[in-house]
Amino acid sequence: MNQKSELEQKIIEQYQSEEKMMILVFAQWCVNHDLNPEELYLRAYPDQKENPALKEAIDLTVDKEEAGDVPNETLLGVLSLFGNDDLAFVVTEELQKMKQTK
Repeated sequence: MNQKSELEQKIIEQYQSEEKMMILVFAQWCVNHDLNPEELYLRAYPDQKENPALKEAIDLTVDKEEAGDVPNETLLGVLSLFGNDDLAFVVTEELQKMKQTK
């Protein structure tokens, strides 16, 4: 493998690792707010019935009593960073519902 393709491979692996972390942050935020991450994801991306990375992230979540807080702004920022605008929109809708029930 030449240097260019090795660098490209490292960049791809780094992006995939960060993307998995973003998905885990989303899944844990959902658990912390008694929301189903798969339902929210499906609302944002109805054509994606199965998402192995999301299932893997859900398996890594912990009970909300054990989890640290995931600030709303952090989640929205991470989603934006990865271009998940549709998912950020669904999260924003949920945040609006939460404000109305308080």
